[in-house]
Amino acid sequence: MADKPAKIQKIRLDKLDQTDTRIDSAEEYEHRLGKLQKELLHIQQTYWHEKRRAILVFEGWDAGGKGGAIRRLTEPLDPRGFHVWPISAPTAEEQSKHYLYRFWTKLPAGGTFAIFDRSWYGRVLVERIEGLATKEQWKRAYDEINEFERLLTDDGVRIVKLFLHITPEEQLERFRERLNNPYKRWKLTEEDLRNRAKWDEYVKATETMFDKTSTPNAPWTAIPANSKWFARLAVLDAVTRALKEGVDVSPPPMDGNVARIAARMLGVETPQGV
Repeated sequence: MADKPAKIQKIRLDKLDQTDTRIDSAEEYEHRLGKLQKELLHIQQTYWHEKRRAILVFEGWDAGGKGGAIRRLTEPLDPRGFHVWPISAPTAEEQSKHYLYRFWTKLPAGGTFAIFDRSWYGRVLVERIEGLATKEQWKRAYDEINEFERLLTDDGVRIVKLFLHITPEEQLERFRERLNNPYKRWKLTEEDLRNRAKWDEYVKATETMFDKTSTPNAPWTAIPANSKWFARLAVLDAVTRALKEGVDVSPPPMDGNVARIAARMLGVETPQGV
């Protein structure tokens, strides 16, 4: 008898605990951040050597901290091994094709990560709420997305999907900060304000997205993100755990012939274990 698929726990945004997120000091934050970043670098090196592929999907509220989390995540990485794709409205040419087309063209090559700052989930979020997709189109999209991701995971791609959740009150504070900071005003857009006015609709659409597209091979992780420090650490922790699951991240063995030649030319002993 075949094993039953693992049951996916439902995610409800109002149940996420935003209170147990304190980081005691900047020193603690920097220490934990550095440890996770070093671990992620080692994971990246394994993926590079073994030609593995990974996709990291970031969704969340406007001003939810996606950009800051992505910066801390990529900070220690070899730039040759990842690409960040900020996703905005499709071009006229892209609109004339299937909505997944522009994401197929951005999939990771062997040994690399593709990081999506927003993604194909726009179909069932902003396009649903703003009427940019018909009801038939966005309802059909759940199965299309699941099949898209199944094709990728069956082909060996590791997919990590993260949703950064902040409360309406925290978003208001961050919008005010952007408005009052000349170097951050460019981040505040009419779309941000329009989306805020439809908060409850977006909550409903987001939770339906979780229910219909959180699968055993590509589950959603919701991050309480009112605390930026906590959210960044939680993102790195979730990503490292997902990428190293079932993967041996120990350093690859060195070519014995290269090691012996190098030792002779450099006047040192051949490394142990070679």
